[in-house]
Amino acid sequence: MFFVLGVAGGLLRTELKFPPAFFDALSIYLLLAIGLKGGIELARHPLANALLPSAVVLLLGLLIPLIAYPVLRFTGGLPQPDAASIAAHYGSVSVVTFAVASAYLTRLGVEYEGLLTVFLVLLEAPAILVGVLLAKRGAATSSFGQVASEVLLGKSVFLLLGGLLTGWVIGPNNFAPLDRLFVDLFKGVLALFLLEMGLVASRHMGALKRFGLFLVIFAILMPLVSAALGLAMGKLLGLSVGGVTLLAVLAASASYIAAPAAMRVAIPEANPALSLGTALGVTFPFNVLAGIPLYFQAAMWITGGKS
Repeated sequence: MFFVLGVAGGLLRTELKFPPAFFDALSIYLLLAIGLKGGIELARHPLANALLPSAVVLLLGLLIPLIAYPVLRFTGGLPQPDAASIAAHYGSVSVVTFAVASAYLTRLGVEYEGLLTVFLVLLEAPAILVGVLLAKRGAATSSFGQVASEVLLGKSVFLLLGGLLTGWVIGPNNFAPLDRLFVDLFKGVLALFLLEMGLVASRHMGALKRFGLFLVIFAILMPLVSAALGLAMGKLLGLSVGGVTLLAVLAASASYIAAPAAMRVAIPEANPALSLGTALGVTFPFNVLAGIPLYFQAAMWITGGKS
Protein backbone atom coordinates (compact mmCIF):
# COMPACT_ATOMS: atom_id res chain seq x y z
CA MET A 1 0.00 0.00 0.00
CA PHE A 2 2.90 2.39 0.59
CA PHE A 3 4.15 1.63 -2.93
CA VAL A 4 0.66 2.18 -4.40
CA LEU A 5 0.43 5.47 -2.50
CA GLY A 6 3.72 6.58 -4.05
CA VAL A 7 2.59 5.64 -7.57
CA ALA A 8 -0.66 7.54 -7.07
CA GLY A 9 1.22 10.57 -5.78
CA GLY A 10 3.47 10.55 -8.83
CA LEU A 11 0.74 10.02 -11.42
CA LEU A 12 -1.43 12.72 -9.85
CA ARG A 13 1.58 15.06 -9.86
CA THR A 14 1.37 15.91 -6.20
CA GLU A 15 4.11 17.84 -4.42
CA LEU A 16 5.21 14.70 -2.57
CA LYS A 17 8.94 14.08 -2.92
CA PHE A 18 11.82 12.81 -0.79
CA PRO A 19 15.04 14.78 -0.29
CA PRO A 20 17.80 12.90 -2.16
CA ALA A 21 19.95 12.63 0.96
CA PHE A 22 17.10 11.05 2.93
CA PHE A 23 16.43 8.54 0.15
CA ASP A 24 20.14 7.66 0.04
CA ALA A 25 20.09 7.12 3.81
CA LEU A 26 17.12 4.74 3.50
CA SER A 27 18.82 2.71 0.77
CA ILE A 28 22.09 2.52 2.72
CA TYR A 29 20.20 1.28 5.79
CA LEU A 30 18.30 -1.41 3.85
CA LEU A 31 21.37 -2.69 2.01
CA LEU A 32 23.47 -2.84 5.17
CA ALA A 33 20.69 -4.43 7.23
CA ILE A 34 20.11 -7.17 4.66
CA GLY A 35 23.85 -7.82 4.34
CA LEU A 36 24.23 -8.05 8.12
CA LYS A 37 21.35 -10.50 8.36
CA GLY A 38 22.95 -12.69 5.72
CA GLY A 39 26.27 -12.62 7.57
CA ILE A 40 24.63 -13.55 10.86
CA GLU A 41 22.87 -16.46 9.23
CA LEU A 42 26.06 -17.55 7.49
CA ALA A 43 27.83 -17.56 10.86
CA ARG A 44 25.27 -20.13 12.07
CA HIS A 45 26.20 -22.57 9.28
CA PRO A 46 29.50 -24.31 8.49
CA LEU A 47 31.03 -22.47 5.56
CA ALA A 48 31.63 -25.72 3.65
CA ASN A 49 27.88 -26.40 3.61
CA ALA A 50 27.24 -23.13 1.77
CA LEU A 51 29.76 -23.58 -1.05
CA LEU A 52 27.90 -26.04 -3.28
CA PRO A 53 24.45 -24.34 -3.02
CA SER A 54 26.11 -20.97 -3.68
CA ALA A 55 27.85 -22.32 -6.79
CA VAL A 56 24.56 -23.71 -8.10
CA VAL A 57 22.77 -20.41 -7.47
CA LEU A 58 25.50 -18.49 -9.30
CA LEU A 59 24.61 -20.50 -12.41
CA LEU A 60 21.11 -19.07 -12.14
CA GLY A 61 22.51 -15.55 -12.24
CA LEU A 62 24.42 -16.39 -15.41
CA LEU A 63 21.56 -18.22 -17.12
CA ILE A 64 18.78 -15.62 -16.82
CA PRO A 65 20.44 -12.83 -18.88
CA LEU A 66 21.42 -15.39 -21.52
CA ILE A 67 17.73 -16.28 -21.85
CA ALA A 68 16.51 -12.69 -21.80
CA TYR A 69 18.99 -11.28 -24.32
CA PRO A 70 17.93 -13.21 -27.47
CA VAL A 71 14.27 -12.54 -26.68
CA LEU A 72 14.92 -8.81 -26.46
CA ARG A 73 17.34 -8.71 -29.38
CA PHE A 74 15.62 -10.91 -31.94
CA THR A 75 11.97 -11.16 -30.89
CA GLY A 76 11.66 -7.56 -29.74
CA GLY A 77 14.11 -6.15 -32.27
CA LEU A 78 15.90 -3.97 -29.71
CA PRO A 79 19.37 -2.66 -30.53
CA GLN A 80 22.21 -4.72 -29.09
CA PRO A 81 23.15 -2.20 -26.36
CA ASP A 82 19.57 -1.91 -25.08
CA ALA A 83 18.98 -5.68 -25.21
CA ALA A 84 22.19 -6.37 -23.28
CA SER A 85 21.45 -3.67 -20.70
CA ILE A 86 17.89 -4.87 -20.00
CA ALA A 87 19.09 -8.50 -19.85
CA ALA A 88 21.63 -7.51 -17.20
CA HIS A 89 18.93 -5.80 -15.15
CA TYR A 90 16.76 -8.91 -15.21
CA GLY A 91 19.62 -11.27 -14.35
CA SER A 92 20.58 -9.16 -11.34
CA VAL A 93 18.33 -8.86 -8.29
CA SER A 94 16.17 -6.35 -6.43
CA VAL A 95 17.05 -5.98 -2.76
CA VAL A 96 13.74 -4.29 -1.98
CA THR A 97 11.68 -7.04 -3.64
CA PHE A 98 13.58 -9.56 -1.53
CA ALA A 99 12.91 -7.51 1.59
CA VAL A 100 9.18 -7.33 0.81
CA ALA A 101 9.06 -11.09 0.21
CA SER A 102 10.89 -11.74 3.48
CA ALA A 103 8.39 -9.56 5.34
CA TYR A 104 5.53 -11.39 3.58
CA LEU A 105 6.81 -14.78 4.74
CA THR A 106 7.41 -13.48 8.27
CA ARG A 107 3.82 -12.24 8.44
CA LEU A 108 2.63 -15.71 7.41
CA GLY A 109 4.91 -17.35 9.97
CA VAL A 110 6.87 -19.17 7.24
CA GLU A 111 10.55 -19.75 8.00
CA TYR A 112 13.32 -19.88 5.41
CA GLU A 113 17.01 -20.73 5.29
CA GLY A 114 19.43 -17.96 6.22
CA LEU A 115 21.50 -18.80 3.16
CA LEU A 116 18.90 -17.03 1.02
CA THR A 117 20.34 -13.68 2.09
CA VAL A 118 23.76 -14.96 1.05
CA PHE A 119 22.28 -15.87 -2.33
CA LEU A 120 20.95 -12.30 -2.60
CA VAL A 121 24.48 -10.94 -2.32
CA LEU A 122 25.93 -13.49 -4.75
CA LEU A 123 23.31 -12.83 -7.45
CA GLU A 124 23.86 -9.07 -7.57
CA ALA A 125 26.88 -8.96 -9.89
CA PRO A 126 27.22 -12.00 -12.26
CA ALA A 127 24.41 -10.99 -14.61
CA ILE A 128 25.81 -7.47 -14.88
CA LEU A 129 29.12 -8.89 -16.05
CA VAL A 130 27.29 -11.13 -18.55
CA GLY A 131 25.42 -8.09 -19.87
CA VAL A 132 28.70 -6.26 -20.34
CA LEU A 133 30.10 -9.18 -22.33
CA LEU A 134 26.97 -9.32 -24.50
CA ALA A 135 27.35 -5.65 -25.38
CA LYS A 136 31.15 -5.46 -25.43
CA ARG A 137 31.31 -4.41 -29.07
CA GLY A 138 29.16 -1.39 -28.24
CA ALA A 139 31.15 -0.44 -25.15
CA ALA A 140 34.54 0.25 -26.63
CA THR A 141 34.98 3.38 -24.53
CA SER A 142 34.85 1.44 -21.26
CA SER A 143 37.32 -1.27 -20.30
CA PHE A 144 36.12 -4.45 -18.64
CA GLY A 145 38.19 -3.51 -15.58
CA GLN A 146 36.33 -0.22 -15.22
CA VAL A 147 32.98 -1.99 -15.37
CA ALA A 148 34.04 -4.70 -12.90
CA SER A 149 35.22 -2.00 -10.51
CA GLU A 150 31.90 -0.14 -10.88
CA VAL A 151 29.97 -3.31 -10.09
CA LEU A 152 32.06 -4.53 -7.15
CA LEU A 153 32.70 -1.11 -5.60
CA GLY A 154 29.23 0.31 -6.23
CA LYS A 155 27.16 1.21 -3.20
CA SER A 156 24.77 -1.74 -3.31
CA VAL A 157 27.32 -4.53 -3.79
CA PHE A 158 29.82 -2.96 -1.38
CA LEU A 159 27.26 -2.59 1.42
CA LEU A 160 25.79 -6.05 0.87
CA LEU A 161 29.21 -7.71 0.82
CA GLY A 162 30.50 -5.53 3.65
CA GLY A 163 27.44 -6.25 5.78
CA LEU A 164 27.71 -9.96 5.00
CA LEU A 165 31.35 -10.04 6.09
CA THR A 166 30.67 -7.95 9.19
CA GLY A 167 27.76 -10.12 10.31
CA TRP A 168 29.76 -13.28 9.69
CA VAL A 169 32.73 -11.99 11.73
CA ILE A 170 30.81 -10.66 14.75
CA GLY A 171 28.29 -13.53 14.94
CA PRO A 172 24.80 -13.63 16.46
CA ASN A 173 25.76 -12.89 20.08
CA ASN A 174 27.70 -9.71 19.33
CA PHE A 175 24.99 -8.55 16.93
CA ALA A 176 22.27 -8.67 19.63
CA PRO A 177 22.80 -5.06 20.85
CA LEU A 178 22.07 -3.83 17.31
CA ASP A 179 18.75 -5.65 16.99
CA ARG A 180 16.63 -2.59 17.71
CA LEU A 181 18.28 -0.63 14.93
CA PHE A 182 18.64 -3.24 12.19
CA VAL A 183 15.75 -5.59 13.03
CA ASP A 184 12.98 -3.72 14.85
CA LEU A 185 13.09 -0.64 12.59
CA PHE A 186 13.51 -2.56 9.35
CA LYS A 187 9.84 -2.72 8.30
CA GLY A 188 9.24 0.96 8.98
CA VAL A 189 12.23 1.99 6.88
CA LEU A 190 11.12 -0.42 4.15
CA ALA A 191 7.67 1.23 4.08
CA LEU A 192 9.22 4.67 3.52
CA PHE A 193 11.50 3.28 0.84
CA LEU A 194 8.54 1.70 -0.97
CA LEU A 195 6.75 5.05 -0.90
CA GLU A 196 9.69 6.64 -2.70
CA MET A 197 9.93 3.68 -5.12
CA GLY A 198 6.32 4.31 -6.08
CA LEU A 199 7.15 7.91 -6.91
CA VAL A 200 10.15 6.84 -8.98
CA ALA A 201 8.20 4.11 -10.80
CA SER A 202 5.49 6.57 -11.80
CA ARG A 203 8.10 8.76 -13.51
CA HIS A 204 9.39 5.90 -15.69
CA MET A 205 6.07 4.44 -16.83
CA GLY A 206 5.82 7.03 -19.61
CA ALA A 207 8.88 5.62 -21.38
CA LEU A 208 7.09 2.33 -21.95
CA LYS A 209 4.28 4.07 -23.84
CA ARG A 210 6.77 5.42 -26.36
CA PHE A 211 8.46 2.09 -27.04
CA GLY A 212 5.50 -0.21 -27.49
CA LEU A 213 3.70 -3.07 -25.89
CA PHE A 214 6.53 -5.59 -26.28
CA LEU A 215 8.52 -4.40 -23.27
CA VAL A 216 5.43 -4.37 -21.05
CA ILE A 217 4.70 -7.99 -21.99
CA PHE A 218 8.37 -8.91 -21.52
CA ALA A 219 8.45 -7.22 -18.10
CA ILE A 220 5.60 -9.46 -16.92
CA LEU A 221 6.43 -12.76 -18.64
CA MET A 222 10.20 -12.74 -18.02
CA PRO A 223 9.80 -12.74 -14.21
CA LEU A 224 7.46 -15.73 -14.51
CA VAL A 225 10.02 -17.66 -16.59
CA SER A 226 12.84 -16.71 -14.20
CA ALA A 227 10.71 -17.59 -11.17
CA ALA A 228 10.08 -21.04 -12.65
CA LEU A 229 13.84 -21.55 -12.90
CA GLY A 230 14.23 -20.39 -9.29
CA LEU A 231 11.49 -22.75 -8.12
CA ALA A 232 13.12 -25.69 -9.91
CA MET A 233 16.54 -24.87 -8.51
CA GLY A 234 15.14 -24.42 -4.99
CA LYS A 235 13.50 -27.82 -5.24
CA LEU A 236 16.76 -29.33 -6.50
CA LEU A 237 18.66 -27.84 -3.54
CA GLY A 238 16.09 -29.24 -1.11
CA LEU A 239 15.08 -25.86 0.29
CA SER A 240 12.04 -25.31 2.49
CA VAL A 241 8.82 -23.70 1.23
CA GLY A 242 10.09 -20.30 2.35
CA GLY A 243 13.51 -20.90 0.82
CA VAL A 244 12.05 -21.98 -2.53
CA THR A 245 9.77 -18.93 -2.50
CA LEU A 246 12.62 -16.49 -1.89
CA LEU A 247 14.85 -18.09 -4.51
CA ALA A 248 12.00 -17.71 -7.01
CA VAL A 249 11.61 -14.07 -5.93
CA LEU A 250 15.33 -13.44 -6.41
CA ALA A 251 15.21 -15.01 -9.87
CA ALA A 252 12.09 -13.05 -10.84
CA SER A 253 13.29 -9.67 -9.58
CA ALA A 254 15.15 -7.07 -11.64
CA SER A 255 17.83 -4.70 -10.43
CA TYR A 256 17.36 -0.94 -10.42
CA ILE A 257 20.28 0.06 -8.19
CA ALA A 258 23.49 -1.78 -9.09
CA ALA A 259 22.66 -2.59 -12.72
CA PRO A 260 21.78 0.98 -13.85
CA ALA A 261 25.01 2.33 -12.34
CA ALA A 262 27.12 -0.31 -14.08
CA MET A 263 25.32 -0.01 -17.41
CA ARG A 264 25.90 3.75 -17.49
CA VAL A 265 29.63 3.03 -17.48
CA ALA A 266 29.69 -0.05 -19.70
CA ILE A 267 27.00 0.78 -22.28
CA PRO A 268 26.63 4.58 -22.41
CA GLU A 269 24.58 4.39 -25.63
CA ALA A 270 21.86 2.22 -24.02
CA ASN A 271 18.64 4.04 -23.14
CA PRO A 272 18.25 3.91 -19.32
CA ALA A 273 14.54 4.78 -19.60
CA LEU A 274 13.90 1.39 -21.22
CA SER A 275 15.65 -0.65 -18.53
CA LEU A 276 14.27 1.37 -15.62
CA GLY A 277 10.84 1.57 -17.22
CA THR A 278 10.62 -2.23 -17.47
CA ALA A 279 12.40 -3.17 -14.24
CA LEU A 280 11.00 -0.46 -11.98
CA GLY A 281 7.84 0.61 -13.77
CA VAL A 282 6.40 -2.86 -14.50
CA THR A 283 8.34 -5.80 -13.01
CA PHE A 284 8.80 -4.33 -9.54
CA PRO A 285 5.11 -3.53 -8.93
CA PHE A 286 4.08 -6.82 -10.58
CA ASN A 287 6.29 -8.80 -8.20
CA VAL A 288 5.30 -6.81 -5.12
CA LEU A 289 1.56 -6.81 -5.80
CA ALA A 290 1.02 -10.19 -7.49
CA GLY A 291 4.22 -12.14 -8.04
CA ILE A 292 5.27 -12.85 -4.45
CA PRO A 293 1.98 -14.52 -3.43
CA LEU A 294 2.00 -16.45 -6.72
CA TYR A 295 5.56 -17.73 -6.18
CA PHE A 296 4.67 -18.73 -2.63
CA GLN A 297 1.71 -20.79 -3.80
CA ALA A 298 3.88 -22.42 -6.48
CA ALA A 299 6.52 -23.22 -3.86
CA MET A 300 3.84 -24.77 -1.66
CA TRP A 301 2.76 -26.93 -4.57
CA ILE A 302 6.18 -28.20 -5.69
CA THR A 303 7.33 -28.92 -2.13
CA GLY A 304 4.10 -30.64 -1.14
CA GLY A 305 3.24 -27.97 1.42
CA LYS A 306 -0.28 -26.93 2.31
CA SER A 307 -1.70 -23.44 1.81
